[in-house]
Amino acid sequence: MLRELLVEGGAIKFGEFKLTHLERPSKFYVDIKKAATDPAILEVLTEQISKRVTAGRVAGVELGAVPLLVAVSMRLGVPYVIIRREASTHGTGERLIGEIRPNEAIDIIEDVATTGKTAVAAARLLRDRGARVARVICVVDREEGAAGLLGLNGLELVALLRASELLASDK
Repeated sequence: MLRELLVEGGAIKFGEFKLTHLERPSKFYVDIKKAATDPAILEVLTEQISKRVTAGRVAGVELGAVPLLVAVSMRLGVPYVIIRREASTHGTGERLIGEIRPNEAIDIIEDVATTGKTAVAAARLLRDRGARVARVICVVDREEGAAGLLGLNGLELVALLRASELLASDK
């Protein structure tokens, strides 16, 4: 059902695409940011992600995770933290927007997991601030190594959809 909803909503496209994290062309493109602009799709994503959250706070890297964080936060009543890719060049210069309490469990939410490098960097930053991070929840796991890299860094990858499921259903 989720696969069909994302395809019909234009968030998953099939063909040949150049991606930032891959040296070879991809057979599909995933744009969860686009999906999150549709309230009906965002509602389904929020419901599915919320069922998998086990921590009392969620965090994610700008930009793709932000609408998911806000929606999950509102549904579950848990606070969230936005992680900037780079330190702000104005104001406080912080990379984190939101509070982190010492030894607090935080689940990371991602739109798409490819290599896992972004999630590992996010987890390190949160851990450096005293958080306990053990899980990364993503909408789509492209199955390009993220699960392995996350595992090596003490993180479990929980995916709503995997590339193999997307491609197996592609006609």
